[in-house]
Amino acid sequence: MSTDTRAHGRALLKPFLIVVVLMGLLLGAIFGFQAFKGKMIGKFMAKSAATPQTVATVIVKPLDWQTQLQASGTLRAVRGADLSAQASGVVDEIKFDSGNSVAAGTVLLRLRLNDDGAKLQQLQAASELAAQTLKRDQEQFDAQAVSQATIDTDTSSLKSARAQVVAQQALIDEKVVRAPFAGKLGIRQVDLGQYLSAGTTIVTLQALDPILIDFYLPQQALSSIKLGQKVNAAVDTYPGVAFEGVIESINSKVDTTSRNVQVRASFHNVDHRLVPGMYANVSVNFGASESHQTLPSAAITYSPYGDTVYVVEHGGNDADGKPTLITNQRFVKLGPTRGDQVAVLTGVKEGDEIVVGGQIKLRNGTRVVVDNSVKPTDTATPNPPNE
Repeated sequence: MSTDTRAHGRALLKPFLIVVVLMGLLLGAIFGFQAFKGKMIGKFMAKSAATPQTVATVIVKPLDWQTQLQASGTLRAVRGADLSAQASGVVDEIKFDSGNSVAAGTVLLRLRLNDDGAKLQQLQAASELAAQTLKRDQEQFDAQAVSQATIDTDTSSLKSARAQVVAQQALIDEKVVRAPFAGKLGIRQVDLGQYLSAGTTIVTLQALDPILIDFYLPQQALSSIKLGQKVNAAVDTYPGVAFEGVIESINSKVDTTSRNVQVRASFHNVDHRLVPGMYANVSVNFGASESHQTLPSAAITYSPYGDTVYVVEHGGNDADGKPTLITNQRFVKLGPTRGDQVAVLTGVKEGDEIVVGGQIKLRNGTRVVVDNSVKPTDTATPNPPNE
């Protein structure tokens, strides 16, 4: 090999070695950075694992559990009507104020009579004359001065006159609106001097005590309900108040579209807090009361492979000798629910401390501290907050 060839080879080898060295340094830097990053992540995770997580907890306790049927219903008056006059006319007199409680038969409004009163007096006078004529002819008939035909004509005339008086009186009565039953009036819809067509609503009248709630239950519930059975109702107007009533009637047929049966319950309403048209949540108790371990539904972690809870247990002492708390995940079997509560059939026992807030950051063995200053609701009859 010539001297020039060897010199050319050495010239090519030098850049190659430089490239190899640079590549080695680059790869070393990359692997070193990855190792450093992994070490720092490990330290962070170890530190996070060592930091207790804050959770809210509840203690498992048995509660009396009454099986219930739940439904939504609408309130209606035991008697209710939109009142109107049967005849047309001008409002001549208004004898009520909005919101009044009235007795049955109370006069509420009169329409202007015009000449109807004069016609009634005219017909009454004709009736009195017909009666006098009949009396006079009856005396003459007894003296055999007139025939039986005259008496018959007089009797017919009197009956006709009296019928005309009754008809005219009925026409006048159609211009007077009375309360058909005792109840509470709504807001007046007419004014003095206003012309009303027949059938125009004047005011609504509702009998509010007792008051009814109509609701629907599935046909399967027919075997669990009966007349006189107790019913509880809740309305969002009065949060936390349970109104008690009884089943008054059950429809004699099941709706073929929904397969539900209509049920009507009656409630005492002396204070008139419940009014027609309100929406109510209705619950019907049936069967014997049972005892179940219960938890707020927020304590349950639902998943396709099973429902679980986190139980807080003692985890020994830390480096300073202080006792620690850790979590342990358990599978549970759930029973019926009511409001915010769920019955737990298996998986927990009375006295267990269960996490109800902060589960998302937990796993088996996680150290925790308990802060129950804020907890989810836990009631059998929840109500939305007033806005």
